[in-house]
Amino acid sequence: MVRAGLTAERVTRAGAELADEVGFDQVTVSALARHFDVKVASLYSHVKSSHDLKTRIALLALEELADRGATALAGRAGKDALTAFANVYRDYAREHPGRYAAAQLRLDPETAAASAGVRHAQMTRAILRGYDLAEPDQTHAVRMLGSVFHGYVSLELAGGFSHSAPDSQESWSRVLDALDSLLRHWPTA
Repeated sequence: MVRAGLTAERVTRAGAELADEVGFDQVTVSALARHFDVKVASLYSHVKSSHDLKTRIALLALEELADRGATALAGRAGKDALTAFANVYRDYAREHPGRYAAAQLRLDPETAAASAGVRHAQMTRAILRGYDLAEPDQTHAVRMLGSVFHGYVSLELAGGFSHSAPDSQESWSRVLDALDSLLRHWPTA
């Protein structure tokens, strides 16, 4: 019998919390069953498999990131928008490392197209409109920003910048200044 109060949403949120505690790779239906003190079979009423659970956590993380991004971007443009958006990713990764890792999960095309990942791309393109980039340069810039944000945040989370001065915040600010300058002076092919 399924324990009262368990729903797909509650299981997903508990999985997201577990991901933040122990790492996204460690999240399984079995681990969640232990968390809820129920039999594994009880959770299969709410999720199909560990992959389904991880996909649900990824979708939750993408939604949370998109909501934060939209709030941060409201009324901003140019470098201010770029900085606000970048800080959303960095802050989210620091607060929710497991969920941030989940947001990187490769989704099947249909799931990806229906996810909040689409909103992320739209927000990035909205920022880039302030830099007057046309296609295909806009797509190149979207990919560059995503790569720089994710690369920096991943290295920082792994402790890669904690061994020397200056403080990583100072470097982060310099990276964002450099991105803004590059976007304002985008090289033409």
